[in-house]
Amino acid sequence: MPRLPLPDAHGIYTFPTDLIAAHQQWMNGLTAAKEVMTLTAPLTGAPYWIEPRTPAGRPVIVIEPHHDDFALSASGTFLADPRPLTVITVFTRSRSVHPTLENTYPSVGAVSALRDREAAASLAPFGADRIGLGHKDAEAPYRPYSEELLDQVTGELAEIIDREPHAELIAPAAVTRHPDHLLVHEAARTLGCRWFWEDVAFWSTYALAGCDRHLFQQRTRGELEPEIHDITATVLDKVTVLHMHGSQMHPARKMYRPIRHAHTVAADMLTAGPDDIAGPYAERFYRLGGTR
Repeated sequence: MPRLPLPDAHGIYTFPTDLIAAHQQWMNGLTAAKEVMTLTAPLTGAPYWIEPRTPAGRPVIVIEPHHDDFALSASGTFLADPRPLTVITVFTRSRSVHPTLENTYPSVGAVSALRDREAAASLAPFGADRIGLGHKDAEAPYRPYSEELLDQVTGELAEIIDREPHAELIAPAAVTRHPDHLLVHEAARTLGCRWFWEDVAFWSTYALAGCDRHLFQQRTRGELEPEIHDITATVLDKVTVLHMHGSQMHPARKMYRPIRHAHTVAADMLTAGPDDIAGPYAERFYRLGGTR
């Protein structure tokens, strides 16, 4: 694998041209590899290449609010350590696309179909099973979720989880005020989930906002222990996965937001000297007691 350049060398708010160049170099190298699969981005039709993973170990059930949450915030860990995955998406009906795409995808049906294709493409390298619950996501102005919906979603999730009692559950830590994320977090806790990822996909508006961080601390009361997973070796493959979610990562530079945040998370934990510019990149998780 090529040496990874440090993105945003002059500050995290600059455009990550080094990472873009590294990803293109990575694509060029993979086209000659023996075991490689082609992913076609549903929005643009552009081809990308990635090495498929061979899952092993204890199965994992991923509970995500929307089609892109796992890919944006937690996929690097499972590219580095492939495990059998079942991804349950709770809110699969949506009107959420970038404003410049609203005329092209003007209805819930059109947007939902596109986002479903994006999810299928992004999860293909993991060999993941996909299950959609069919609920409609919340739209601004956001209001608290209803207890009736929480009970319904919790029951639907329980039926699926009961089919695979030995699987480990993973869900968002809900470091955001979005009602869909809060609902999924509460349902996951009720069902015994003990492993959560931090939603950093849109970190400039969610995870690093002071009010959201305060809300997170108030909700968890120190019950969740932070855990860092190094994804340096797979960060370029994660960029490939993010290219599949063009309806949310549009314009293309938006897909580097979670990558930039992953680097700043890792920088806080870096013990190497200041001249070590190879990374690492990282994804942050939280544990609620016990161990994996």
